[in-house]
Amino acid sequence: MRILMVSMFSNHFFNWTEQLRHAGHEIYWIDVYDSNTYVEKIDFVHQIIGWRNRCNYPGRYWVKKNLPNINSLINRINQRKLSNFVDSKIQELKPDVIQTFVMQAAAVPLAQVIEKYPEMKWIYSAWGNDLYYRQTIPRDLEKIKKTLPNINYMFADCDRDYELSRALGFKGTYLGTFPGGGGYELNEYSNYIQSFEKRNEILVKGYQGKLGRCNNVLEALVNLKILLAPYNIFVFGASNEAIKKAKNLGLLEWKNFKITGKVKHKEVMKKMGEANIYIGNNISDGMPNTLLEAIVMGAFPIQSNPGGASAELINHGQNGLLINDPENVDEIKELLKTILADKDKQKAAIDHNSKKIKPFLEREYITQQVLKKYKVIEDELISTYD
Repeated sequence: MRILMVSMFSNHFFNWTEQLRHAGHEIYWIDVYDSNTYVEKIDFVHQIIGWRNRCNYPGRYWVKKNLPNINSLINRINQRKLSNFVDSKIQELKPDVIQTFVMQAAAVPLAQVIEKYPEMKWIYSAWGNDLYYRQTIPRDLEKIKKTLPNINYMFADCDRDYELSRALGFKGTYLGTFPGGGGYELNEYSNYIQSFEKRNEILVKGYQGKLGRCNNVLEALVNLKILLAPYNIFVFGASNEAIKKAKNLGLLEWKNFKITGKVKHKEVMKKMGEANIYIGNNISDGMPNTLLEAIVMGAFPIQSNPGGASAELINHGQNGLLINDPENVDEIKELLKTILADKDKQKAAIDHNSKKIKPFLEREYITQQVLKKYKVIEDELISTYD
């Protein structure tokens, strides 16, 4: 098949697309916001970059940084519109399939363009907050309802979003629930996994903002200072709000507490392999990648459960704990307190996850399942041509 992919510049996208390396498809990619960067990881893909600006005039970056109002005015004239550019590329490339990743950034802006080519099949890949959070914004909900009925096929990272898409107008074929970036190279990370007995770390995702609620976790930690004394506490990917909160709570004075900003993915995986417990807390998400990583690396997960997505993998009290109310500090404190006191339950949960869930997150396994889904589309196209 000739596939035109439209996505943001994202590691999730690169990891997903890499699954198609040896599948025999002819793949093109348009970067929604045009980072103008060639990506070696997907070097088998025809990467359409440098498309957005009509001309790269002298001093453009200086104007962008120092004169934002003038930059905005210039961009209205100098920048091509995504929908118009994609339209021209569809006419040039004549793809069998277009695949848009993320609703608001790629699917919605292209809906009217794609409608002009009914013979071309449309795949939509839903990630994270694509539907669950955006449905709460009336303007976005209206656009979602107009877009979904025209989509032929859909992937999602949780079953919740498939059910939600049906309620919002999707009538096409659901291709399945898979991690947004594909699976994990289990052999690559196996050396980072410490035995249960050697672990003495608690890992916390540090995002505090529109959707993240790390600060509530930090407040819960303060109330458990004595119980947490034997553990090293590491907060990663912390936003400025979380770092400020940690300082105000006096956590920076704890000898066993460390908080840091952006961390490379490999370092996160190493930390997961050293952690007894991982805590992730937010008010909206799809299937959290860090939850999957905790399972892969043998950490006990405590995870918020917006819309029931996390409950698709975690049976509360059996193989992890679910935070029912991400705003409730006392609930988070009690969950952590309870599991810290029960090493046997920790170990049983980790053993369950390692045997029953982890094998199905292995990259080659996921890749083979994903390729079968693309084959479904290819077979349907062939039958149409016949």
